[in-house]
Formats: sequence, C-alpha cells, structure tokens
Amino acid sequence: MFSVTALGELLIDFTDAGTSAGGQKLFERNPGGAPANVLVALERLGMSTAFIGKVGCDMHGEFLRATLIANDVNCDGLVSDPDYFTTLAFVALSEDGERTFSFARKPGADTQLRPEELDRSIIEDSRVFHVGSLSLTDEPVRSATVAALEMAKAAGCIMSYDPNYRASLWAGPEVAAEQMRSLVRYMDLIKISGEECELMSGHSDPSEAAQTLLAQGAKVVCVTLDAEGALVATEDGTATVPSFKVDAVDTTGAGDSFWGGFLCAFVDSKLEPADITLEDAKSFARFGNAVASLCVRKRGAIPAMPTLAEVERILV
Repeated sequence: MFSVTALGELLIDFTDAGTSAGGQKLFERNPGGAPANVLVALERLGMSTAFIGKVGCDMHGEFLRATLIANDVNCDGLVSDPDYFTTLAFVALSEDGERTFSFARKPGADTQLRPEELDRSIIEDSRVFHVGSLSLTDEPVRSATVAALEMAKAAGCIMSYDPNYRASLWAGPEVAAEQMRSLVRYMDLIKISGEECELMSGHSDPSEAAQTLLAQGAKVVCVTLDAEGALVATEDGTATVPSFKVDAVDTTGAGDSFWGGFLCAFVDSKLEPADITLEDAKSFARFGNAVASLCVRKRGAIPAMPTLAEVERILV
C-alpha cells in the first residue's frame, strides 16, 4: 500500500538564477509542481508514494518522470502525452526569497489528464489521497480530479487538500474561490496559506478561516503563516506552532515541504483523522515546520527536500 498518492501538476520551475555575463536574466531548470513536491518530501522522509498526472512527450516530461523515479515515487499513473507540451513555470525571486510566477500553460500537459486515464488500482491502494487546486483550473483535468476523489472516498482513503492559488491561472478570484471551495466537502486534512484564507472561507483571519473549514467537515485545518509558523485547528481548539528560525534562500516548495512533513507524522501516528487531538496536530505541524525550515535553505523545491535524518537532527 502507498502511504500517500497525489494527483495534480508536474512541471518545470525555471527559477531566477541571476544574470549572464551579457547582462541577461538566467533561469535554472528545477522539477516542481506542488503535489509532486509533497510526494518527494514524503519519500525523503521514508514514506511510500505514487503520482497521478500528465506530462508531455518532450525533454522536460522525460526529465520530470526520471526525477520522480530517482526519488522512488511510483509513476505508473503518470501519463506522457505526445499532443501537449509539459507545463513550465518561470519563477522570479525577490531579495528576501519571495516568488512571482509566469506560466507557459495554454494548455500545458498537466491540464489534459482525462478521467478515463486514471489508474483506479493506485488510488484504491493508498492510505492518503492528496490533491491541490491547480487541477481545477481547466478541463478535462478538473473532471479527472473529481472522479479520482470519488474513487478515493469510496475506497476509504484519508483525503488531503492543499489549495494553491495562482491568480494568473484563473479568470478571476470569484471563479477560483468557487472551484477551490468545491473540494472541501471531500476532505479530512486541509492546508491553506494565510493569503488563501479569504479565498477559501470568506474570512481573512486564519483562526476564523480554519473554523469555517472545520464546520464543513474537515477534521484538521492548518494555516501556514510564513515566518510565524503554522496555525492548527481541530474540534478541540486552535493553536499556533512557531517556526524554526532560518535565513531563507528560496521559499519555493516551503508549503509543500511543510505538508509533506505533516502528512508523514500523521501517517506514522496511525491515527484516524477523527481521532486527531489538538496536541497531535501541533506535533505534526512542528515536524512539518522542521522539514520546511530545511527546504528553504536551498534552491528549488524537489532538490531541496530534506532527509529524515536531517529533520531529526534539528528536532532534538
């Protein structure tokens, strides 16, 4: 059985890498895509994972498949399509490590996954099934995402969601909010960022946003608060778990590494979502914060994910 299976985007992050001798901006090719980032984080921490998605039959798609395989992620559910180009994201970094995105995705291969291409056996053989929200921006992948969620729910999987808002990929915030909120009803475990609180709940306050999502059926809600750490909420309360202080080099993948760490600690606990106490959630979030603090010390997302031994050293 897979500890965690994820469906969604697998793409290239072309990350700002300074300027050339001729004064032109340089970009470094890094493998990325939030669901894939989460899986590699989990693999580095000792979990078994599988990925479901689509890339193009091109140099970037081949590189991404090879990267996941090299990180022991099962790719039996990764489709290579000769008709679409692998999705690209160009990531500019500010001096403090924050990012802005420009996507080559009109359409990108990740948006073209069809329901009939889903590998049901992988989904049904998973303890946790995880999705993001970039697979809701376009058809046919939106329908594939919902079909996969229905399969996972029917199979008794624990459901995990990390909505990931990228304004340039939506017609507007209202459309994004409608689609991103539409998956909440399936979910046991939800992670959002502070910036996504209003979009996902109608409340800008992280605590109010978390309570709104709990009221819709989630068992645990986490709100990542950048340098402040993470807010966690369960039916028995809300708490903030402080971050590990670090000088960030690149925040790409920070939230994904946090959620990979959180899910790892959850799976290790062998608890059911309904049995997670606030103290449990705080413990899972502390582990996630440790993973994220190591990730942001390096460039890129997948290349920066830490090993279990590295995380355990800073948790001592």
